[in-house]
Amino acid sequence: MQGVTIGSVAVRECDKCLGLWLDVPAFEKICADREEQAAVLGAASLVPHHSVPATTAKVSYAPCPECSQLMNRINFARCSGVIVDVCKGHGTWFDRDELSRIVEFIRAGGLEASRAKEKAELEEERRLLRQEQMAKDLRESHIPGSHRTEESLLGIASARGLLKILLD
Repeated sequence: MQGVTIGSVAVRECDKCLGLWLDVPAFEKICADREEQAAVLGAASLVPHHSVPATTAKVSYAPCPECSQLMNRINFARCSGVIVDVCKGHGTWFDRDELSRIVEFIRAGGLEASRAKEKAELEEERRLLRQEQMAKDLRESHIPGSHRTEESLLGIASARGLLKILLD
């Protein structure tokens, strides 16, 4: 792999497949900076699409160029449709054209849509958990021999009495 610069970001490029290795800070900078994104898209347009033959290789897990551990394959932002290889501690491997596809996804509002979707899913999970807890509490209060409701009322009455004494 050889070192190349896209915008102001240093990356490593494979001479054979034109894949790119970006360390964590470099990728974060591209995701956050529109000028860096423009540089990625500009660099992508300079590479002729016929220079590397398309392959139909089966999915395989690649080792991290830094630590040699197998990287995880993830769908970027869980919904982009771009599967990248990630080593959490070191960086991300992008097959040819994947970085430009991710930049296009980001520029089209994909990250914001992904965050909104995740937020809605979390809110729905919280709602379901609250609903389950209320149902459980209701069931427990109606169990024969259960004194939970009586104990709660007694505790509230005691607290009310104590407050009345303290405030008078």
